[in-house]
Amino acid sequence: MELNRSYELETSDIRRRDRRGSAADRKPVAELRPIHRVASNLHAAWDDLVANASEPNVFLEPWFLEPGLQYFCTDPDQHLFLLWAGEPGHSQLLGLLPIGQTNRFGRWRVTHIQNWLHHNSFLGTPLVRQGFEEKFWAALLNYLDNVKWPGFLHINGLTIGGMLDKSMRKVCASQGRRCDLVAEEARALLKSDLEPEAYYSATVRSKKRKELRRQANRLSELGDVRFAQHDDDTSLDQWTNEFLALERNGWKGENGSALDCNPETRAFFADVLKGAAAKGQLERHDVRLDGQPIAMLVNFLSSPGSFSFKTTFDEAYARFSPGVLLQHENLNILKNPDIQWMDSCAAEGHPMIDSLWSGRRFIGRFSLELSGMARKATFRGVRLGEGIMAQIKGREAPTDGKGNT
Repeated sequence: MELNRSYELETSDIRRRDRRGSAADRKPVAELRPIHRVASNLHAAWDDLVANASEPNVFLEPWFLEPGLQYFCTDPDQHLFLLWAGEPGHSQLLGLLPIGQTNRFGRWRVTHIQNWLHHNSFLGTPLVRQGFEEKFWAALLNYLDNVKWPGFLHINGLTIGGMLDKSMRKVCASQGRRCDLVAEEARALLKSDLEPEAYYSATVRSKKRKELRRQANRLSELGDVRFAQHDDDTSLDQWTNEFLALERNGWKGENGSALDCNPETRAFFADVLKGAAAKGQLERHDVRLDGQPIAMLVNFLSSPGSFSFKTTFDEAYARFSPGVLLQHENLNILKNPDIQWMDSCAAEGHPMIDSLWSGRRFIGRFSLELSGMARKATFRGVRLGEGIMAQIKGREAPTDGKGNT
């Protein structure tokens, strides 16, 4: 099947409306656009979608996604699924999700369809205009039911309990298709009506707070210690280079996982910081000793949410916990009236941030059944295999809520 096309839902009805009605009367139109055809003329509609999204996701905003595609997407089979209010490119954008075929499902060689993420993208929740959540999932599933891609649909990194999770399950239930939560993780979330210091006192044990005060005092004895927050692009290139150097000098540099260890990740990091700054969505923090950074932090803002993207510290000063001291300063985000929460983007059970933030955000992976006997057989075979592996490992396998694995 030719994938470089739009799929008109209820095509005959749309054409009738074209003759007698306005674009606002049309049924949504789905488009699967190859990654190499993502053009700048999409940006106005894309930005409008971001501003009206049901759930914020900076990792799918153009300033973040496009550099990711440029540096990390080498698979020509990746596409953008776009849902339009009417004619593609000439109407309101209702939803967006990068998606394509992959031949790996965990350890297994199973060809299926999956939303596209990379190692520095920490959320896969699609961008969907508020109020169109169910229409988005219905259109996506209807589209995929009618293309010749094999296997099932796997959605990685979806916020559990959000509007998009609830609407996805509702649409699948109404269509009689399996929609299984196959894995989940809880990561630290900062969300509170308390002032920063009140939250700090309520969350962090008094013994720990006393120890951090002692460490801050000992650090100040070494020289001039200053904390700073930057909300613009002032000296951004220098700051970026300092962050990259600081991270590379630590354990990440030793094992080759620092951003500066690879030209693509280095360029990507610089580009997304510039892009976020240009949109007014970048927040940088640092703590310096005699002018030299010993801990640095990058946050991205997307009202009503925010995302703590990257942090690093000088391991020579580890005994003073400069990264934790900087996170204490980061609690000032609670004063921002436009921001209701901050996602840590950290792994479940992270020893540092989990001890400082009391909230938890649950992120899941879902497998959705598509039409066709072969595709249903693949879906059920994989789910059965996952259930067997869970039993072997002595853990409970997530189910579809009806006891099915």
